[in-house]
Amino acid sequence: PALTMMRGEEGSDLRRPQFRPCIDLRGGKVTQIVGSTLKDNEKGGTEAVTNFESKKGAAYFAQMYKKDRLKGGHVIMLGPGNEEAALEALGAYPGGMHVGGGVTPENAKKYLDAGASHVIVTSYVFKNGEIKLDKLKELVEAVGKERLVLDLSCRRLMKGGASKGFYVVTDRWQKFTSYEINEENIKMLSEYCSEFLVHGVDKEGKRSGIETELVSFLGSVSPIPVTYAGGIRSLQDVQIVSDIGNGRVDFTIGSALDIFGGDLPYKDVVEKYGPEEEEEEEGDAKEE
Repeated sequence: PALTMMRGEEGSDLRRPQFRPCIDLRGGKVTQIVGSTLKDNEKGGTEAVTNFESKKGAAYFAQMYKKDRLKGGHVIMLGPGNEEAALEALGAYPGGMHVGGGVTPENAKKYLDAGASHVIVTSYVFKNGEIKLDKLKELVEAVGKERLVLDLSCRRLMKGGASKGFYVVTDRWQKFTSYEINEENIKMLSEYCSEFLVHGVDKEGKRSGIETELVSFLGSVSPIPVTYAGGIRSLQDVQIVSDIGNGRVDFTIGSALDIFGGDLPYKDVVEKYGPEEEEEEEGDAKEE
């Protein structure tokens, strides 16, 4: 999405963060879970503490985001049984959303052809706790850097009661990798993708506030667009993301939104952090 600018106190241009909506799918249904509770079960499915499960299908939410001109949101398939619902959502908003969850070089084209603007990957690139650059290069070869988003979902690693930093987690956020979210790694990975999606997994679905240290870090070092997810519960939290992320970190909100059973009005978020009317008018002017 194009950068939206806002005027700072001293006349400097600051970027206004954009609201990136989400459609999280589990068992084919639109749902909101507590991220740190997601795990595989013995039956080949997944288990999780669920905050919300919608009676409306994925396409309903995709059409709503399209109507409100919200671009760059994500459809995430949490485990098996979600492909049909994901394809319905992508078809309802062609070019409007990213898709992730089990994406490989072999199936990525199917999702792009179905309407995804980008594909999101984590587990394919991180195997046995380590990053596999050969696999990352395979994905770049298959879809192009400009259509690839890396999901750097991470958790704080604690040892002896002390934090050792944030590390990427894979396999439904259950397994820690040895890959730390640090400046060197962020800058290296930015050579292979167009955006980062970062879930603060320990905050995901808990409506307990954001990972401030993580957001601040991302806003200061990421050379490419980055979207943060995890724990946002109010417009005040969004303002914190804007402030400490230097206006460079976009955000998504899940469980806290009224459309997902929470208290925060979706329309208020769209009104404040959705696309501005000026953007549409500028686009019309260019076409003329």
